[in-house]
Formats: sequence, structure tokens, C-alpha cells
Amino acid sequence: METLHVADEVRRTWDAVEPIKGGGVMVAGDRIGAVGTFDELRERFPGARVRKWAGVLGPARVHEGPLPDAPTPRERIHAVLKLGAAAVLAEYATAPGLRAAAARVGVLVLPAAGSTAIAEAGRADLAVFDADGRCVATVCAGRLVHRRA
Repeated sequence: METLHVADEVRRTWDAVEPIKGGGVMVAGDRIGAVGTFDELRERFPGARVRKWAGVLGPARVHEGPLPDAPTPRERIHAVLKLGAAAVLAEYATAPGLRAAAARVGVLVLPAAGSTAIAEAGRADLAVFDADGRCVATVCAGRLVHRRA
């Protein structure tokens, strides 16, 4: 299924100088199909489901420190998703059950930190943040895995 994630502003990278106002990202499966304005994407993908988000949509982040404390590995991974991250560093994913919990929801375990970007044909890892910098939603490998109530 194709899903068009639309936000007030889309940033291909978090340090992008020129964001796409009223932009969107079309996701098909676990991949990014296109990036552009909502009007352009709606015309190209008329059958796509639309998810509208208030805030700024950009690439999901890499959680670069120790994972938040929680009672279970699953809850620790979910706490990372609530921060807008879809990847963690391997050096912090050593506790029993963490890698399995990450794999179940598609969170990547990376050997080193790197920059993230929204790129066509790239893995659909997205995050939306409100004006206060709080994560509104996290999409991991094309799946909505966190949505703030």
C-alpha cells in the first residue's frame, strides 16, 4: 500500500537549508517512492492513503547513546521510537533481548553513527517533530511505529 506522509514542512536532512513547505513523502512498502510538495505527490499518486502531520517531517534519527531504562527490552526500544529514532548503535544494544526487540519492529542496529536523509528508493525511516521539538510520529521501514496521542 502507498502512503503519503504530509507535513507543514519536509526536510530531506535535518540541516537542510531549504525545506519543502507543505511537502510530503510517498512511501511504498519499506521504501521511499517520492518526495515533493503535497500537490505534486497527490497528482502522481492519487490512490495513496494520506497521513497529515502537524510539524516538521524529516529522516528518523540514530539514537547515539545508551537506551532509555525500561522494564523490558521491548519497552526500551519503544522509548527510542518515541524520540524519533529508527536506529540504535550496536555498542548500546548489548543487553539480552534488545536486538531481538529491535528486529521485531525494524529498528536498525548500526556499528557506527552516520547521517540520515530522506532519499528516493531509500529505506522509509521518518520522524515528525512539533514546534517544541517533541516527536509526534516515527515511521520505521515504512510502518508507523509511534504516534503521540
